[in-house]
Amino acid sequence: MRNKARTRTAVKEALAAARYEVLPTAKIEAEVVRVVPRDVTITVTASVTKGISVTLDLTERLIAAGYTVVPHLAARMISGRAELEQIVTRLTGLGVSNVFCPAGDADPPVGDYAGSLAMLEHLTRMGRPFAEVGITGYPESHPAVEDDITIQSMWDKRVHATYVVSNLCFDPDTIHNWIRRMRRRGIDLPLLVGLPGPVERAKLVSMATKIGVGQSVRFLKSHASTFARIAAPGGFSPERFLQRSAAYLGDPSLHVDGLHLFTFNQIAETEAWRQQQLRS
Repeated sequence: MRNKARTRTAVKEALAAARYEVLPTAKIEAEVVRVVPRDVTITVTASVTKGISVTLDLTERLIAAGYTVVPHLAARMISGRAELEQIVTRLTGLGVSNVFCPAGDADPPVGDYAGSLAMLEHLTRMGRPFAEVGITGYPESHPAVEDDITIQSMWDKRVHATYVVSNLCFDPDTIHNWIRRMRRRGIDLPLLVGLPGPVERAKLVSMATKIGVGQSVRFLKSHASTFARIAAPGGFSPERFLQRSAAYLGDPSLHVDGLHLFTFNQIAETEAWRQQQLRS
């Protein structure tokens, strides 16, 4: 009974600290304002087709609506230091203190940043204008990068960052083992575990083919066989994932601070599910 109680406590604490990733589409602002409590942090992805300005504009509007917002500064979509300085000035003027810095999907890059490390180095040289800076971690192989490169990349970035967000992975045991390996290597940054919410799978596939934004959608395009398995009846269940994740969610030595929920803009469904889990 005590083990079950600890599991429920760990899961609820992680859900209470969860943040929502949204895609910068025309209708998402109204949906967020309609259903999401103001104490939930919103992260806004970057769209290759729409440009980084769409991310910044939505960030500004959601802040005005009362949310804490974390914009994704996709390095490959930013031309270089001059544009980065303009972005920093705008975001700090809005009171933004937390940014997430993936490499992004632009291919080829629009400017000087082939990856996020060079951009992170520039942010450090600017005096670390953001109190919190997130980077991506990969529990499973990256579709385009060798494993040893992703490991070295995280090591190189750690001095410029304050936390890690794990990329989508549907196996709690794989994540648990990855966290332990990461800690043994001396990467002790706090971690947010990336998790898809109760997303309607058919809609998710449609969005993956139509929107093409952010690492979350890229994952689905690059892991078709994995997605086929989780979309099948009896496939992936966020509830089972959380129950099986309780061992590391509740282990203070592993520094797992919460969840990063990939909503794929199914905000109402995600929030209803989260509230149900918090009440159970």
